[in-house]
Amino acid sequence: MEKFNYEENGYNRNEVNRFINDVIMQTESIVNKCKQQELEVSRLQSELVHYQKLEEMLKQAIRNAEVNAENAKKIAQEEADMIISDAKHNADRIVNEALLKAEKIEVNREVLEKNMKIFKRKLKLIMEQQMAVVDEIEILELE
Repeated sequence: MEKFNYEENGYNRNEVNRFINDVIMQTESIVNKCKQQELEVSRLQSELVHYQKLEEMLKQAIRNAEVNAENAKKIAQEEADMIISDAKHNADRIVNEALLKAEKIEVNREVLEKNMKIFKRKLKLIMEQQMAVVDEIEILELE
């Protein structure tokens, strides 16, 4: 605390006035500073509200993205399962068709084999008959 010089009729008026002016200026400075700080606090609070809203929007966007990702994953898994099922069905169909084709080929082979044996027997019989005719011609020629 400041000490004032004592004069007649009290303290030195100039010193007291200077002190009071200093106190007033410091008080005004403090009041102005408080007002500035209140404005800054108000601005920062509104900015905080803005960022909180932005944060909530981002959180919602992340939740939506997660839901969409889960849905896409689920759909992709269902499509994969369907593709695998179709592939198995097609594979079974192809195998069955191949087996039927193989059976037909086997039947055709057996028929061809049987026909070949018959053809050989008939050819052999014809050849034998022709040989018999040739033998008869030779006998007739000799006579």
